[in-house]
Amino acid sequence: MNAGLQRLIAERACRDTVLAAADAVDHQDYAALVALFSADGTLVRPDGTVLQGRDAIHAAYAARGAERLTRHLVCNHVVQIDAAGTACESRCTILLWSGRRTDPETPKGRPADAMQQVGEISDRMVLTPEGWRIQRRVARFTFHAGAGG
Repeated sequence: MNAGLQRLIAERACRDTVLAAADAVDHQDYAALVALFSADGTLVRPDGTVLQGRDAIHAAYAARGAERLTRHLVCNHVVQIDAAGTACESRCTILLWSGRRTDPETPKGRPADAMQQVGEISDRMVLTPEGWRIQRRVARFTFHAGAGG
């Protein structure tokens, strides 16, 4: 396989990892989320809290209320694979909508919370025997709209 094709495959795998992480959070599958991190993975939350390791990441997400409903819309994704093809830097923009599962579902869905946020996720990923894993994630918000500012 030529180097250009290998790079495209690696870029796709890294993008798929980011999308799988967003999907896991949105479906409250925190075991699937932490499996996408390396064993020593770090997640820096928008408030600056540092979660070190899979157990800490899982505990923080599992502590969220089960009624919380989120949808992360991922776009403007840039992936840069290193020369060796074993690490990458990934950056994407996130639009986060949230609401509550306890609100009645209608044909139009559930009502969204008043505050919505736009942010960015920056990942450092490494290629492991299990595939691409997030070694360090930094999440930050750039803008918000609505109540709760």
